[in-house]
Amino acid sequence: MSIKREWTTPVTAGAFLILAVTGLFMFFHAAPHLAKETHEWMGWVFLAAAALHLAVNFSAFKTYLAQRKGQVLLGLCALILLVSLMPFGGSGEPPYVAPLRSLGKAPLATLAQVAQISPEQAVERLKKEGLAVQSAQQSLSELVGEDVRKQLRFMRMLMDK
Repeated sequence: MSIKREWTTPVTAGAFLILAVTGLFMFFHAAPHLAKETHEWMGWVFLAAAALHLAVNFSAFKTYLAQRKGQVLLGLCALILLVSLMPFGGSGEPPYVAPLRSLGKAPLATLAQVAQISPEQAVERLKKEGLAVQSAQQSLSELVGEDVRKQLRFMRMLMDK
């Protein structure tokens, strides 16, 4: 099977365009609903298209890497990638996890107030979901553990009217 430049180049360019636009929207926190999913999946398309594009143009790529400028630019890109993958500071968690952890440790009465329901309604809803709630002073972390995803599932359930 022969890989054709006539389709690897446009597919690579098209995937890059989609990644660039969705990435900009995500950077400025203005992404429409499907932008993140589109960005993630098109990343795979771009990866495959770029690999095929590189295979088709490998001789030109080798010539480019034989030049000092190509070596410096590729080395710089490799260095940026290496540094970006290092665990410098922070918890490595998305920024919204810390507030969710705090909500998970708050009494159910506080969560009920945020959900605009009564503490009794919050307790009743959680009991219907199978949690052994004793009082509105308990927290979700006490009831379901420290798993933020589990806590979030119950928080969402409390928010649903």
